[in-house]
Amino acid sequence: MKLKAIIVDDERLARRELRALLADFEEICVIGEAENLAETVALIEQENPDVVFLDIQLSGENGFDLLEKIEKKFKLIFVTAYDEFAIRAFEINALDYLLKPVNPERLAKAIERLFADEKTNRATTRPLDYDDRLFLDSGEKSCFLLISDISHICASGDYTEIFSITGHKFLLEKPLREWEMRLPEKHFMRIHRSTIINLNQIEKIETWFNRTLQIRLSRFSNEFAVSRRYAAKLKNRFA
Repeated sequence: MKLKAIIVDDERLARRELRALLADFEEICVIGEAENLAETVALIEQENPDVVFLDIQLSGENGFDLLEKIEKKFKLIFVTAYDEFAIRAFEINALDYLLKPVNPERLAKAIERLFADEKTNRATTRPLDYDDRLFLDSGEKSCFLLISDISHICASGDYTEIFSITGHKFLLEKPLREWEMRLPEKHFMRIHRSTIINLNQIEKIETWFNRTLQIRLSRFSNEFAVSRRYAAKLKNRFA
């Protein structure tokens, strides 16, 4: 199995050096390079890579901002000359964090982790159907929850909170991206970087300021913000 990779760095020499190091790994195929976030977004949209090797400090830009500009799913390995960003990198579920100049042995460990993670994901992230059941443990009791009975899911650090239509809440150690990958697209949609909703539970949609929307779900009094990034997609779903 080969994985498609993209290298993002504003220094041509750095891109060339990393490409040379990655050439030693037959399972990695570098399909493109970018020197800024605009080029990176376009390349990801076009090539749909499995992994992005991303410098954090680009010319006038911050590599962390990439996740605000793209919806594609990929693994992220930061490559940077500065170690003070490490904690934040892992807070956003980056797979690894490599310091420049990249040590070949350290890179090999990152590639090993990449394939181990890929293997695990393939085994555990089977797409879910609307009538499937999840086995959940709330700490006090265990139960089965129908996918159709999920009202919404919210990010909570490294965890996610699942809210059922009956008002029960479950805390799981899974990132929101995994739920986005597994839940049936026909019924569920991400409306914010921290929220996925069951479209069948929408009770009311209101236009908000700055081209955003506000949503109210059945059985829940609080309103949910739909960011500009997702507002157009939501409107298209009901067009």
